[in-house]
Amino acid sequence: MKIAIGCDHAGWDYKDKIINLLKKRGIEVIDHGTFSSESVDYPDFVHPTADDVESGVAELGIVICGSGNGVAMTANKHQGIRAALCWNTELAVLARQHNNANVLAIPARFISQRMANAMVRAFVDTDFEGGRHQRRVDKISNC
Repeated sequence: MKIAIGCDHAGWDYKDKIINLLKKRGIEVIDHGTFSSESVDYPDFVHPTADDVESGVAELGIVICGSGNGVAMTANKHQGIRAALCWNTELAVLARQHNNANVLAIPARFISQRMANAMVRAFVDTDFEGGRHQRRVDKISNC
């Protein structure tokens, strides 16, 4: 499995720890930055992450900012992306099972690193259930 990841300055320290977690699990990571706490514009890091998922270069994506809202909104501008803003493992599981989410948006200023790691594990380990959920996912796209 390959996962693309991108964040702004509020999420860079979470990103590095998440990358280590993923690599320990044998998952290849494409790191789109940022690489410090210096203020940056999150779309510059989210668009490349979403491009990788949308094109199939990566199976899943992770985006991180302070609230998680900006990165989720940006990722969801991409036609093939279903980014889910989550703040606990239950939401991460449901996002995958019921919505076939392919990008996890993490609000770094509102959850602990421990919870972020748990959400990443849950998101990566959960499969889409399909069935009745597929019909609903098919209706998400407006284009």
